[in-house]
Amino acid sequence: MASGAAGFAVFAGLILVLAAVTSRLLGVRFSVGRAVLTGWAGLAAGFGVGYVVTRRQPGITPLVVVSAALATMVLTVVAALLSRSGGRPRAGGPLRPWLELAWTVRSTRRYLQLARIAAWHGLAGLFGGRSDPGTPGQLARRIRLVLEQAGPIFVKLGQAASTRTDLLPAPVTSELAQLQDRVPPAPWPQIQAVVERELGTGIGEVFDSVDPEPVATASLAQAHAARRRGGQPVILKVQRPGVGQQVTRDLGMIRRLTRRLESRAEWARDYHLAELGGGFADAVNEELDFGAEARNIAALAAMPTSATIRIPAVHTDISSRRLLVLERFDGPSIRDAGPLLDELGADRQALARELLGYLLNQILITGVFHADPHPGNVLVLPSGQLGLIDFGSVGRLDITQQAALRRLLVAVAQRDPTELYEAVTELAVTTGPGPEQLEQMLGAFMTGHLGPGMTPDAGLIRDLLSVLGRAGVAFPPVIVGVGRTLVILDGTLRTLAPGFDITGESQAFARQLAGEQLAPASLRDAATGELLTLLPVLRRLPRRADQISAALAGGRFTTNLRLFSDRHDVEVVATLVNRAVLALIGAALGGMSVIMLLAHGSPAVARGISLLQLFGYAGLFLSVTLLLRVVLEVLRPRQP
Repeated sequence: MASGAAGFAVFAGLILVLAAVTSRLLGVRFSVGRAVLTGWAGLAAGFGVGYVVTRRQPGITPLVVVSAALATMVLTVVAALLSRSGGRPRAGGPLRPWLELAWTVRSTRRYLQLARIAAWHGLAGLFGGRSDPGTPGQLARRIRLVLEQAGPIFVKLGQAASTRTDLLPAPVTSELAQLQDRVPPAPWPQIQAVVERELGTGIGEVFDSVDPEPVATASLAQAHAARRRGGQPVILKVQRPGVGQQVTRDLGMIRRLTRRLESRAEWARDYHLAELGGGFADAVNEELDFGAEARNIAALAAMPTSATIRIPAVHTDISSRRLLVLERFDGPSIRDAGPLLDELGADRQALARELLGYLLNQILITGVFHADPHPGNVLVLPSGQLGLIDFGSVGRLDITQQAALRRLLVAVAQRDPTELYEAVTELAVTTGPGPEQLEQMLGAFMTGHLGPGMTPDAGLIRDLLSVLGRAGVAFPPVIVGVGRTLVILDGTLRTLAPGFDITGESQAFARQLAGEQLAPASLRDAATGELLTLLPVLRRLPRRADQISAALAGGRFTTNLRLFSDRHDVEVVATLVNRAVLALIGAALGGMSVIMLLAHGSPAVARGISLLQLFGYAGLFLSVTLLLRVVLEVLRPRQP
């Protein structure tokens, strides 16, 4: 018993010594768990090498120790590689190696499941095989079927892709638009557990009543009607149990798959699939944080409001990242509000005009807008007002983008291709035709859509994005989101007021906006702002001009170019040079060590080992150490 305990102590001590030595050699810090795991596996590998070399059970010999140290260092690098960010959940800090391994196994299982689904629908080539995806229509149908079977997150990906008419052809977007987010509700006990965990107390301590039946379900959350203590009617938006880890895994997979497809298939490069996947993953990650949605509501509520449009208040005292408590609006959606509108005697055209003006004002003036105004997100309240709900998708525009969009709207209203070209070039990155060709193309587009006797509709924006996308004009995702929002809004307004002319009303809004910008007060404010910006430059201009003219007259005018004047640039270059030098030294040392190991004729220092072989083994050990240090430096995340 005593000898067994002593042996275990020696074994454990050897593991810790191996971990400490390799951590010093590689310049990394070990957690206890990782030290035990890598040290134990490295020591086992050392004994294995000793057995292979000696053909008998080895003791703790120099060969075993050196082999164990090398194996431990290699395992440390592998653990660092597994710990790199790439879609793995990071809440609470770096994962333990065994959790990393479990995550990798689950991801591999999920990847194989997706590969089987793709192969079943004839898309095995997307995962490394050689198969023809077929015509755009056939490809679109196969992709839709694959996404439907892959799960809710992939369905949401297809729905998002269906709006990218600037990147995808019409057969693909129309097919993907048929995707429906059919998600059964999570059982109430699981939802109640999430609510109570977020509240930090029993549900009955905060609410008088909660309806176990959800009023709405989605892939990320579901909503329940409730009543707070005191009688206030509210809506509980609760994140579905376990959705965070599943979504993080699937989003990481979507990023990798879209990048892989774009690197392998020409059609995927044509459709910019990596951009679609990355933008979608970023948007869904934001939706996982209900705190972001609460901030979106607060931002919209702080802007100029309308007496006709209402936004729900947020109960911030009991809301959190996974639970959002909102003021409850009692009323049907626009889709089902016909009887109520008739009972109220509401002016549908006036309501539609008010809603359009409200959202256009958000897009063009304030820069923060509700990006998903479909009929289910607009309610008709008993007071005759309209209530906006679901602020998980909100767009944000900077001042330059707002100004360019205003120019675009005015250009369409005035049928001016030159002004339209100027607005498009401010909004997009052009990699296709030159300026003259692009302006001619826009002129032809306007002739075909805005000619005499033609009545433009909301499809104008979708067609414009599609034409420009095929011509190599790439818009930022937020600008594409504006086009998607206006197309969705067109359907909502036509549901609210059949026959409503969204294009005509938008043009009227644009003319009014242009008139306001040309008003004396607006021109004065704009001129004052520009002068205030230029004033410091104007004050310095005479002195600078005098200095330059004197230098030219005296022959002293010179220019000075300083390379690496920024400290950050110097640090980056120094880091790269250091890594390159270490890698070069390690590779050279490894090459010389191999030569010494193969040399003959040097004096022996021990049985079976010559002096050159001793130097060779030592040099090989140092070479591997240096190269592994370089690998770890590459894997180590750079601090900002």
